[in-house]
Amino acid sequence: MGIGHFIILGVLLVAAIYFVIVYNNLVMLKHNVTKAWANIDVLLKQRHDELPKLIEVCKQYMKYEQETLEKVMQARASVAGARERGDVGAVGTAEAQLRLGLGALYAVAEAYPDLKANENFQHLQHRISGLENAIADRREFYNESVNLNNVRIEQFPDVIVANMFKFGPKEMLDFSEEEKRDVDVKALFG
Repeated sequence: MGIGHFIILGVLLVAAIYFVIVYNNLVMLKHNVTKAWANIDVLLKQRHDELPKLIEVCKQYMKYEQETLEKVMQARASVAGARERGDVGAVGTAEAQLRLGLGALYAVAEAYPDLKANENFQHLQHRISGLENAIADRREFYNESVNLNNVRIEQFPDVIVANMFKFGPKEMLDFSEEEKRDVDVKALFG
């Protein structure tokens, strides 16, 4: 074997090692997205479990606000359905409705001093608010993981490996513009 053969074998070996490194990095990114979604899923499930308790406490005081309570429960069911299907886009849409409903619920609760003073209501409100903050943090981490994955599978030469092994883009968890707007508290009491 001549020196030319060793050079060719060396180049092929380097290319194979690079190919394996790219593949392994893409696998890691894909699993980071899955892990980030699983973290959000846990928090959504916890909030899903807490909301009926909050609604039940509110029902005891809010005799004339059934529409507000029903909207929260409908939105809760929409989030749960989308979460179970793993439909990130639908979760974002349903989350927007749920967060608006919770904002309305908390605003309406202001008109019920006994409810506001109720220890169970306060505990559940703080628990759900804490979960909301944790979901927002996890959403940021999830979207960053998705972004890293999506950029990487489009970069050369990674795009070649990504296409060969069908590494596809992932969907960001976005919330609607409606959810990002401030809640009109006056309209809730009008």
